[in-house]
Amino acid sequence: MLDRRSFLTAAAATATLAAAGFSPQALAAAGLKLGAPSPFSFEALKARARALAARPHEPRPSPDRAILEAIDYDAHGKIRFRPQDALFANGPGAYPVTFFHLGRFFQKPVRMMVAKDGEAREIIYETRYFDMPADSPAQKLRQNAGFAGFRYQESRFGDQTKKPWQTNDWVAFLGASYFRAIGGLYQYGLSARGVAIDTAVAGKGEEFPDFTEFCFETPTNDGPTVTVYALLEGPSVTGAYRFDMTRGSDDVTMDITAALYVRQAVDRLGLAPLTSMYWFSERAKPTMVDWRPEVHDSDGLAMWTGAGERIWRPLNNPPYITASAFLDDNPRGFGLMQRDRNFDHYQDGVHYERRPSAWVEPVGQWGKGSVQLVELPTDDEIHDNIVAMWVPAQPARPGQSHELRYRLLWVNGDPYFPDSLARCVATRMGNGGVPGQPRPKGVRKFMVEFSGGPLKDLKFGEKPEVVLSASRGSFSYVFAEPVPDDVPGHWRAQFDFTVEGAAPVDMRCYLRLGDRVLTETWLYQYFPQQG
Repeated sequence: MLDRRSFLTAAAATATLAAAGFSPQALAAAGLKLGAPSPFSFEALKARARALAARPHEPRPSPDRAILEAIDYDAHGKIRFRPQDALFANGPGAYPVTFFHLGRFFQKPVRMMVAKDGEAREIIYETRYFDMPADSPAQKLRQNAGFAGFRYQESRFGDQTKKPWQTNDWVAFLGASYFRAIGGLYQYGLSARGVAIDTAVAGKGEEFPDFTEFCFETPTNDGPTVTVYALLEGPSVTGAYRFDMTRGSDDVTMDITAALYVRQAVDRLGLAPLTSMYWFSERAKPTMVDWRPEVHDSDGLAMWTGAGERIWRPLNNPPYITASAFLDDNPRGFGLMQRDRNFDHYQDGVHYERRPSAWVEPVGQWGKGSVQLVELPTDDEIHDNIVAMWVPAQPARPGQSHELRYRLLWVNGDPYFPDSLARCVATRMGNGGVPGQPRPKGVRKFMVEFSGGPLKDLKFGEKPEVVLSASRGSFSYVFAEPVPDDVPGHWRAQFDFTVEGAAPVDMRCYLRLGDRVLTETWLYQYFPQQG
């Protein structure tokens, strides 16, 4: 982890804000204690990351592990950062910053800095920043034990009767290189990461590099954008990140600049990775495994290829770990989406129907590579078992560097989806064959639903053609029909599929009318043994 000898050479020398040269009026954080100043810039941060990559990885020691182990889930939930001590609690800027405490599940301390006019100072941890019970194990931690992460609170200028900033936040960074944001429905869900290292690579354990430092740029106005810098370090990579994050009225936008430096060989270098949870949905649910109809943070992977094709890949809870690669050249975007927004489909007070979608929009040319989707089996909603990421075609080797920019959108719908195509809105499965007759073994019936776009404009008598293909197996009983729900433009492709053996099958479907493509492309990985 972080080499404490650099970045703040005098970190041990602390002072109050005023004595350090940052007046309480300038930073509005008089309750916080800061270290001595040191020069700061993004270019210098990148130089530090590059230099660290040339040296062996040195894990940063954690505070007393026995104490941290005692701060379990319940104890951690009783520790609250005092909003009056928040960074920028009274400005400048609209969004105060509060901090997460260390605990059993977040044992690695992360240095927090604040920068202004090219100088940065460390925010010194003190127990008094947190409200906690008198008998909390956290009371025993030494001073300057460190923070686990941070979050930006909602605007000081918003409606404080509905969303008081002291109790509502919109973005959070906590654990390894994980971070997340809310969408327009005020709900957290899936997460993003700085980088993914060797996810689901046979014979290798996945590596989880850490953001070891964050630096908050002091706002110069009350606008909706905040800037945070981060230093990343792990055994195989180091990196420097800049996050320009904008709180919109119904979304969150992150403009991310990343510079990565390879320490040792990586077989699967995942850039702009997204991590989510998919347990089951209306498509496939084991009998009586749970009382709810569906449980997932995301229900599909959406892709917009460099060639312009729009693709929808429903997620699976597979019988074993699977990794799918979708080759591309200069992709236009990809994301893990939550398209199903119907509460009745979840029936849960944690509101899965409000979980945001996350869309990655590359900036500049990313070249050749693949969007890769890793799906792991799970038997509970507590496990994030889905990863989507961009993997460059060229393998990552020591001494290499990768610089990339992308926009990460946390939204309710599909960004940039064209009116010229219908979206896939559901995938349903059942036993194949004809009702009223014995159902043949090994035959699976599929219903793939599409809605909107040009399907709403079909004239009476016009019937789309179902275009199908599969890596193996055969189709029968294929046709398209409008869904009998009186919703204009709601159609479904129906077909039976027969295949032998247990190996997974990759399937493809879309609707067209003559030479005109009417829908996005549905891709699906079918596991016969689960049917």
